[in-house]
Amino acid sequence: MSFQVFAAIAAAGSVGAVLRFLLVQLLQSWPGAPWATAAVNVAGCLGFGLCWALAQDRWSPLLTTAVLVGFFGAFTTFSSFAFDCQQLLAERRYAALLGNLAVQNLLGLAALLGGIGLADWLRD
Repeated sequence: MSFQVFAAIAAAGSVGAVLRFLLVQLLQSWPGAPWATAAVNVAGCLGFGLCWALAQDRWSPLLTTAVLVGFFGAFTTFSSFAFDCQQLLAERRYAALLGNLAVQNLLGLAALLGGIGLADWLRD
């Protein structure tokens, strides 16, 4: 793997990480379950699906790797999701835990499919 690939992933990853931080700071005051993490993960799934679909035979492999691995890898980390679930479990907030699991997994998949559909629509 070349230095150019590592540099592109690092640069895009730093943008994704900073954007994630800013969005979580903006949304962390929502009451109830950890909605800020959910919002970031769902938005990331939508964006990943959109970019993945738009990249097919259009973007260079370097750009595709930078965006999907670098940016979205840093922007949507499920380690925060797992930690939030563990916290809800430790606090015995079972309804919030189940809601968090459902929202992030079901809406994440729906958003990914929506991003792919949006890319199809934009291409037509």
